[in-house]
Amino acid sequence: MKVVILAGGLGTRISEESHLRPKPMIEIGDQPILWHIMKTYSSYGFNEFIICAGYKQHVIKEYFANYFLHNSDVTFDFMSGGEVTVHTNAAEPWKVTVVDTGLNTMTGGRIKRIRDYINDEPFLLTYGDGLCSVDINALVKFHSQAGKLVTLTAIQPGMRFGTLKISEKNSVEAFAEKRKEDGGWINGGFMVIEPQFIDFIEDDTTILEQYPLEHAAEIGQLTAFKHDGFWQCMDTMRDKQLLESLWASGKAPWKKW
Repeated sequence: MKVVILAGGLGTRISEESHLRPKPMIEIGDQPILWHIMKTYSSYGFNEFIICAGYKQHVIKEYFANYFLHNSDVTFDFMSGGEVTVHTNAAEPWKVTVVDTGLNTMTGGRIKRIRDYINDEPFLLTYGDGLCSVDINALVKFHSQAGKLVTLTAIQPGMRFGTLKISEKNSVEAFAEKRKEDGGWINGGFMVIEPQFIDFIEDDTTILEQYPLEHAAEIGQLTAFKHDGFWQCMDTMRDKQLLESLWASGKAPWKKW
């Protein structure tokens, strides 16, 4: 099962950093938050990634093109014509496809643009700015048993987000993203999606969190995997500093590797 990561937005709420690079490339510790997300999935055995890039997409491509140089000891031997030797090769068991999904494409449109890369198979999806301690294997098992088009990870941050109305059987009865601040369950990303769901996405202007997910809820095809553990997005510098402090403590809740 492939992992699709939305990494193309402008990141305007953390412009102190994002004016130089895409938000998913902002570092927590000495690695981009994108790397932390990928390491989380990889720790559960999901190693094939499709990165939906857009804003400053070349930064993401260059990061992976030079991954060995970023993470290994290297000898540059100019005496022998510029020979390069990579020591203690820090390889990951990853296959990474970076797709330029457009500068101004909305979240739904980015997913529609990568349809050919998922081979009409179920796929995992998340945002490139959030970290979570969710058990990915349990999430996938839950999705399989639920038999719906979409399963999202529902969390309770208690602030500044919209809400989900979830039935006793964990079916999402209504999806209202970013409309009320009532401390209820919200979409935390870390989704499992059947390829037929992409048919709900019209074009580049479609926002995933509006018609596609709202329609899936209306027809009974959206279910929620409730997660009461750690979840944190990186919208602001304050969020980044919180994640930095957790990583520096050596007890980052999302670290499963």
